[in-house]
Amino acid sequence: MAVMVETPREAFQPISGDEPKTEFEQLCRDLEEANEHLPLGYRAEIIGGKIVMSPWSKAGYNRILDSLQDQLTAHVPKGHRARTTPNLYVFPQQERGYGPDLHVSDHGALEDLGTILLPGSTLSLVAEQTSTSTRSNDLTDKVNAYGKGEVPVYVLIDMQKGMVTVYHDPTPDEGYRAHTQVKFGDRVHIPAPFGFELNTEGWKAC
Repeated sequence: MAVMVETPREAFQPISGDEPKTEFEQLCRDLEEANEHLPLGYRAEIIGGKIVMSPWSKAGYNRILDSLQDQLTAHVPKGHRARTTPNLYVFPQQERGYGPDLHVSDHGALEDLGTILLPGSTLSLVAEQTSTSTRSNDLTDKVNAYGKGEVPVYVLIDMQKGMVTVYHDPTPDEGYRAHTQVKFGDRVHIPAPFGFELNTEGWKAC
């Protein structure tokens, strides 16, 4: 059964229209402007205090994301939706902004925000598929940031090694305190607020 995940109302506020008060807010403004001029097939994220541009996943990766999205949909918390559309979630305290390959977030909380920069606190799950260009950040920077940002579940799909790691039990000080890893083809538990066994049969490394 899905569990309700509530997001604090203050988390719904977009970055202020006033002059940027911090370097991170200025980065966010710069990223919003850069987003309009990105080459087709590329995304921009804020990693380590810098705007980093990288290509979106290969078309061949879609089969795994489709499988994950299909299985998640029946178990998402009330009011949340699983999507693979490009969206950027920000974690101001960590000066990070990521565009997950798949994200489950509080749909109602985001409907009226007139910005591409969405609060990371609205997320209930993120999933990233590694590529040769993003693998290092997916395995290190994002594990730390999503955990300390208290995203309940982070599904890391290692396309090079054919492994799935599910991180959970986050805290703002330590990040994720637990994780489970399986090879492609096995089942892995997706914990609360989802609570189901993810079937990775047919998933292939590349």
